[in-house]
Amino acid sequence: MQVSEHIKKRLSELPAEPGVYFHKDSNGTIIYVGKAAVLKNRVRQYFQKSRHRDPKTEALVEEIADIEWVTVETEIDALFLEAELIKRYKPRFNIALRDDRSDLFVRIDIKSDHPTVSTTHRPLDDGAEYIGAFQSAGSVIRALKFLRKAFPFDEKVSKSKRVSLNYHIGLSPGLEEGKTSLEEYRANIRKLSSYLKGNRVALTKDIEKEMKQAAANKDFEKAAKLRNQLFAMRELKKQIIFSDKEFMDLSKDQALNGLVDLLGLKGEPHRIEGYDISHMQGTDTVASMVVFVNGIPDKKEYRKFKMRVPGNDDFAHMREVLSRRFAGRNLERWPKPDLLLIDGGKGQLSSALDTLQEMNIDIPAIGLAKRLETIIQATPTEKGYEFEEILLPKTSHVVKLLQRIRDESHRFAVSYHSSLKTKRQTKSILEDIPGVGPTTKKKLLRTFGSVKGIREASVKEVVEAIGQDKGKRVKQYLETDTSTDILASDDTSKELHPKTH
Repeated sequence: MQVSEHIKKRLSELPAEPGVYFHKDSNGTIIYVGKAAVLKNRVRQYFQKSRHRDPKTEALVEEIADIEWVTVETEIDALFLEAELIKRYKPRFNIALRDDRSDLFVRIDIKSDHPTVSTTHRPLDDGAEYIGAFQSAGSVIRALKFLRKAFPFDEKVSKSKRVSLNYHIGLSPGLEEGKTSLEEYRANIRKLSSYLKGNRVALTKDIEKEMKQAAANKDFEKAAKLRNQLFAMRELKKQIIFSDKEFMDLSKDQALNGLVDLLGLKGEPHRIEGYDISHMQGTDTVASMVVFVNGIPDKKEYRKFKMRVPGNDDFAHMREVLSRRFAGRNLERWPKPDLLLIDGGKGQLSSALDTLQEMNIDIPAIGLAKRLETIIQATPTEKGYEFEEILLPKTSHVVKLLQRIRDESHRFAVSYHSSLKTKRQTKSILEDIPGVGPTTKKKLLRTFGSVKGIREASVKEVVEAIGQDKGKRVKQYLETDTSTDILASDDTSKELHPKTH
């Protein structure tokens, strides 16, 4: 594209500071708002030549007639200012170019007896304050990690009466032992809320004023705490919250272009589907299908499959999931992929290719073997397939993209497997308790959430939920039944890792 003289002039004026930038069309309408760790570097990337650029980004660049920006002191300031301005202006390209279809909110339940700060994708009408929405979930979580040093908070309510390690390292208020009063903690959380809303400058002045007043009143302990809070806020300038590397699709372009050259594809793989199988010793076997469009996960297109073929047979399960994915209605209603990525080596890839051939589906497929992150490509022969193992540097854009797709398919499969396993065990355990029918079981799970929750509840709480006789019977059964131990564990990773290649 031809860059106008006006845009060239604006690009030359960009500062090397963090901030928020605005792309405007010829009518002066803001069509995109973005954040940058270094405005000069980030905004210039839009106008660099890129082979096979994402069509949506290409459309945005074609409409840019002017650029404006606002500089801020820290990346955190840019993160929260961007969210506020997107809500204010509702630029149409921010919706079109979103990486993550599910926005993130910061939840602060300041009115509760033990306020907590957490993140969620689903704000509720529960009396808590929700700040957002934020399009970059990872950046928000990193920002909260650093902000917690300036404004200590709890992410969840502890059942222990003793302070946690987080208190001793300055990340928790220590309400459990009265190290901080509830009133002081709420005041601190209000400061955090103000910061998240972009009021950092005014907040800094308020804290400085409060610190001087405390010193004048000879309340030196309070003055020291406020001084430390100011120091922690100043340290935020040094923290890398997002950096400009995570935004631009140039590296994704290089990865997609690299796949074209490496695999001899007819064109850039616009839609890539990744597949993985997960089970535990042949039980609760599931398969996942994740979808990446233009190198970005499209979570609304993800699909999960509960396997019908019994036992521990990865090859049979791979044949089953692809047979179902490309059969009948699914073939018609789900867009056809340009490339399939199979988690596994020659055996899994061979099963996938056989299935595609039997169904007369002409789609290229490759495998990714975990051991050395080896890309497996196959060429049909009279006797089967001739396999080629391609080993690229781990720093390769192609490898990084394929790893991302493989890891996401693994995560999605394990998550579904875990859900099925927990439901099956919960159902079995509760149904084994004499006198607990479907209605009582539903009430228990609705009240306590899980078998683990029931076990951790007091006898009094369970009795209040389902009555004295049943409540005592349930508690007595769960306390003596060791088969529930697996459900009481917070660490399910050990049981889920044995299978998924």
